[in-house]
Amino acid sequence: LLLLLAAAVWSLCFPAGSRSPQRRWPVPYRRFDYRPKTDPYCQARYTFCPTGSAIPIMKEEDFIEVYRLQAPVWEFKYGDLLGHLKIMHDAVGFKSSLTGKNYTMEWYELFQLGNCTFPHLRPGMEAPFWCNQGAACFYEGIDDAHWKENGTLVLVTTISGTMFNEMAKWVRHDNETGIYYETWTVQASPDKQSVVWFDSYECSKFILRTYQKLADLGAVFKKIQTNYTSIILFSGEPVYLGNETSIFGPVGNKTLAAAIRDFYYPFKPHRTVREFFVDLLKIIDRVILSHQFYLFYNLEYWFLPMKFPYLKIIYEEVPLPTGIKTSFDV
Repeated sequence: LLLLLAAAVWSLCFPAGSRSPQRRWPVPYRRFDYRPKTDPYCQARYTFCPTGSAIPIMKEEDFIEVYRLQAPVWEFKYGDLLGHLKIMHDAVGFKSSLTGKNYTMEWYELFQLGNCTFPHLRPGMEAPFWCNQGAACFYEGIDDAHWKENGTLVLVTTISGTMFNEMAKWVRHDNETGIYYETWTVQASPDKQSVVWFDSYECSKFILRTYQKLADLGAVFKKIQTNYTSIILFSGEPVYLGNETSIFGPVGNKTLAAAIRDFYYPFKPHRTVREFFVDLLKIIDRVILSHQFYLFYNLEYWFLPMKFPYLKIIYEEVPLPTGIKTSFDV
């Protein structure tokens, strides 16, 4: 929470490696063949998907209402506090016309946002240790009060049972191959046409992918405004540094390894408010005054030469999609 509040304040107030020629931007998010087991060291304060269930198979003749769900991050603990900063969490809801049952589907961190955004520096381990997996969660019911009170619960389309079942197959594949949460979007400037170096991979992107899949299957969405939260870092062209082995391994770059560990140290969990503000000053010195940021993306490290305004939280409109084909009629 303190990290996000600090980020919001920044957004309101305001060499290592070599460049790779003809690099593709943005760097594509890496897909994996399977989801690895999580390390026991990674522990969540709040259990991931505590009431999760399997995605049901709907009857072909069923009609499924699809709802856009949005609420402030951590509303269950802090109410609408982060809603005032437009830091929102997104999900999608479904209602079966045949059974009358409601369902919620969302995608979020297995071990909370801080663990996905910054690593742990564990004693006796050279490389930073990451607990940064994210996954989809599907469960029966829609908590109307949670989504309506400070957020959004609105019907966006109606699909057939067949379309829902096809979407469910896609969700399983997407969830098994896209396994790491990425908080940051990184781009060259605040201009909408600027180069995006890296794209985030978080809850809103999962919802946007889900909507697009439904559109590709033939869903026709209502014409309503839909906005999503992004946390953006502004940087010159990133510099590739290497992976864990090449930097922190036996024949790695000791100087670079020390610089990365030193950069991440102020982002550690804090026990006191004083510790937080001392480390916040170090972060401001490193990121804003020295224009440095080390990004971990696709299990690789990159150096970001930071630029004004350095960081910004935006709540940007992204229109509901149109499909590339129509496979089913509703």
